[in-house]
Amino acid sequence: MPRRSAADASDTRERILHCAVAIAARDGLEGVTIGRLADDLGMSKAGVYGHFGSKEALQLATFGLAVEQFQELVPARAAGTGTGIERLRRLCAAWIDYLEQGGIAGGGCFLAAAAMEFDNRPGPVRDAVARAADDWLAHLERLAAAAVEAGDLPSDTDPAQLAFELNGIALATNQAIQLQGDTAAPQRARRAMNRAAGAP
Repeated sequence: MPRRSAADASDTRERILHCAVAIAARDGLEGVTIGRLADDLGMSKAGVYGHFGSKEALQLATFGLAVEQFQELVPARAAGTGTGIERLRRLCAAWIDYLEQGGIAGGGCFLAAAAMEFDNRPGPVRDAVARAADDWLAHLERLAAAAVEAGDLPSDTDPAQLAFELNGIALATNQAIQLQGDTAAPQRARRAMNRAAGAP
């Protein structure tokens, strides 16, 4: 019986978090509240609160799940596709597909939105968002460095600079799609990323 109870609690927690991600994708992490989740899920506030203990813990767990979903939608699609420039370009293609399809729950790039929401608000949530952004840039830089080592990019290519440029293209694309409704943005982004990554 205790095992079943633990499994039920884990399932409920996952259900809460998936609902929280959907809310945050539309209304930001500040839009995720114990009361709203309780209403949306037909639970008591105490039932929701008991899984997290605080709004901050709930926001951190929500952001953590969104990062996991991003990993499945973008980097995982480029895994196992060889090394060098092929893998970097496949990652960029998956990244733009993700943005074109609305990101997570139609709210665009979750990380970009969270970064804007918490960039000047010190605390554990901001720290988690900053770590995720740093990790992503470091991943891009590693792929760029592998492309240089494989001879696919010029030897004087600066991997950190290339990672910065690719990230900037994605951020601009997210804004163009979400704020301006620019349907041409994904194709422009693909051209820009290919050019940055040395495509002919």
